[in-house]
Amino acid sequence: MHAQEPGRTSRNGPDVVPLREATRAWFLVSLQTFGGPAGQIAVMQRMLVEERRWIGQQRFLFALSFCTLLPGPEAQQLATYVGWLLNGIRGALIAGVLFVLPGMAALLALSAIYVGYGDTSAVEAVFLGLGPAVIAIVVQALARVGRRALTETWQVVVAVCSLPALAFVALPFPVVIAGAALVGWVVGRRPKTGLQPRAKVETASGHEPLISDAALHHERPSRRHSLLVLVVGLASWFAPVLAAAALFGSDSVFVEQGEFFSGAAVVTFGGAYAVLAYVAQQAVNNYHWLTGSEMVHGLALAETTPGPLIMVVQFAAFLGAYNDPGSLNPWAAAVLASLLTTWVTFVPSILFVVVGAPYVERLRANPSLSAALSGITAAIVGVIANLALYFAIHTFFSETEQHKWGPIKTGLPVPGTVVWSAVVITALGFLMIFRLRWNVLRSLGACALAGIVWQIGASF
Repeated sequence: MHAQEPGRTSRNGPDVVPLREATRAWFLVSLQTFGGPAGQIAVMQRMLVEERRWIGQQRFLFALSFCTLLPGPEAQQLATYVGWLLNGIRGALIAGVLFVLPGMAALLALSAIYVGYGDTSAVEAVFLGLGPAVIAIVVQALARVGRRALTETWQVVVAVCSLPALAFVALPFPVVIAGAALVGWVVGRRPKTGLQPRAKVETASGHEPLISDAALHHERPSRRHSLLVLVVGLASWFAPVLAAAALFGSDSVFVEQGEFFSGAAVVTFGGAYAVLAYVAQQAVNNYHWLTGSEMVHGLALAETTPGPLIMVVQFAAFLGAYNDPGSLNPWAAAVLASLLTTWVTFVPSILFVVVGAPYVERLRANPSLSAALSGITAAIVGVIANLALYFAIHTFFSETEQHKWGPIKTGLPVPGTVVWSAVVITALGFLMIFRLRWNVLRSLGACALAGIVWQIGASF
């Protein structure tokens, strides 16, 4: 693969990365997107920044900071943005779609098993080792992103403050991000703060990109082009819902789910955990698509499959349509509802990036904006640390209790509820990733096998 010459605009020239090669890379990324956004970002960091060196560290972090501001799953949007930088709109569509396909297929199969057999004992045996392994993956992401993002003292302070703000004070995610952006903007306005030290860290780390920033795809922002993309995107977004209304009636479960999950897709600020409570409440108490315990089971299944955690909406849609299929066969209705819900949930995420990327790229050289986004990137380190803490508590202990001391509110593990299988397999995951330096797929496979062995041994 040959990088373009610096200064050349990829919009009018050939792709900076051959589209077939980029598609193969995005497919490999999609197979490794376990561990929520932290694990998914770590996969892209390793494959695109460190191994293939298609994009520089700071350009990657800049894109991540922008995607954090958008509603929807930030990891999928980051893949879409980087796909756009490498191959334009075609690359954005390929990266965004491939990112969710494995998770959609896996959760569709698990949903069918859940409905058909009443439980997921056999499946849980397979995934018993994946949950603990995810903790090691998230910690690896924390180390990698933190080492490269926190290059100035004020960024370390922002990251350190973000963790307790999220984990113990329970500040809303948008508030933490807005505060970090404000700190970055204020620091950026001070003379000679600069962001140059981070570029030196990147070069010293051996991950200087093969493709220069100037050679990556860019295009002049255009109202006409933006309007065209919006019209096509909005038509694609709502066409399946309108088709369902024409075929099955406006009061069908498909239209009901299409409208609800379309609305949920544009308010999912702060990641899946921030919106799942609202989705669960509406799906269970208002629409009665499934029960509360079934929603918890769906969340557990979504945690063990690749792709964004918000994919759990597919499980809710599957059960809702199966229970109320209308004139269709229940299985056909469930599959149709799953595909429709996945479509209306993730199409807007891609649309936001494709419309906004040209404008954000033009502002990339703005010192104040760059400093504000650097503050957001620092806060993301705290977010990843909070996620690692959350996973560890809920993986190592089967029960937790909520405690409150003034403004501090947190869930603490209940003594005596240690899950020893999780502790042992997590230690195995740390050994393979940090000591043996196995890749993620190999480590996940070994941990999954360990989980199966543990389950078989526990049954005797």
